[in-house]
Amino acid sequence: MAEISTQNLGSGDQDIAQAATILRQGGLVAFPTETVYGLGADASNDTAVARIYAAKGRPSFNPLIVHVADIQAAKRLVIWSDAADQVAQAVWPGPLTMVLPLRPDATVSKLVSAGLSTLAIRVPDAPLARDLLRAFDGGIAAPSANRSGRISPTLAAHVQADLTGRIDAILDGGACSVGVESTILGLKDRPTLLRPGGITVEQLTQILGQPIALRHDDDGITAPGQTLSHYAPRAAVRLNAQTWHDGEARLGFGPVACDLNLSEQGDLIEAAANLFAHLHALDKGGAAHIAVSPIPNTGLGAAINDRLIRAAADR
Repeated sequence: MAEISTQNLGSGDQDIAQAATILRQGGLVAFPTETVYGLGADASNDTAVARIYAAKGRPSFNPLIVHVADIQAAKRLVIWSDAADQVAQAVWPGPLTMVLPLRPDATVSKLVSAGLSTLAIRVPDAPLARDLLRAFDGGIAAPSANRSGRISPTLAAHVQADLTGRIDAILDGGACSVGVESTILGLKDRPTLLRPGGITVEQLTQILGQPIALRHDDDGITAPGQTLSHYAPRAAVRLNAQTWHDGEARLGFGPVACDLNLSEQGDLIEAAANLFAHLHALDKGGAAHIAVSPIPNTGLGAAINDRLIRAAADR
């Protein structure tokens, strides 16, 4: 694609107004949520949404999440349910996406849902994202602001390194507080965890008062972020490393000697927040291989391991 001029914007009122204008004109704006930086476009504009796929090099079968300002905006796009209301009241705004049946009259580009009869939707909690959504006054389709399959960005600098010349603007809101993408909960039929993330399956079970079904990789693409190779650095990734090999960049967890540590105290919240930034930093160092310490597969650890498995997949 032809290179374009990318504006680096701050977080002031004028910057937000300028970003909203760019979106209305069909442009692409990267902005921070509490999870990762998203690459936003007007969700109702076919051409703008197509530009997301082009900028990312994203497979057309991989659907996008639509970000909205509040529950009322969500109800204009999806068929609401009692279960959706329970979850929304408990965790929105926050790092959770719900997949619900798409309303027949919803003003959403068909490219957003990638041909599915459902829509992935969420209300983010990051102040700058919420200010942008209010200024734009519409749904913003926004996958992570990186080339498809690459490491997700948690700083504006990550977006600049990956997408400068391919998008119109970047809103710099500092570091993302959660650091892994949102949990995706399917509510078309029985509640199903479609992707682990910042809200754990244990929390969702408590909110809904019933078990949450788990998705399997052979179920097909039902929500964003489900391609097998995803979140991948250029280096090959070796998981559950108990010892280090010569020449490897070493990503640790807990009290281990390493190049970068996700959390020396073994804190999964800290590890999630550091995951993508540390992968970026190690990959930038030029090592051919990155080895990662074992991560407990409980709570947020399930989300971290999901991202690491996809980062390590053959590609």
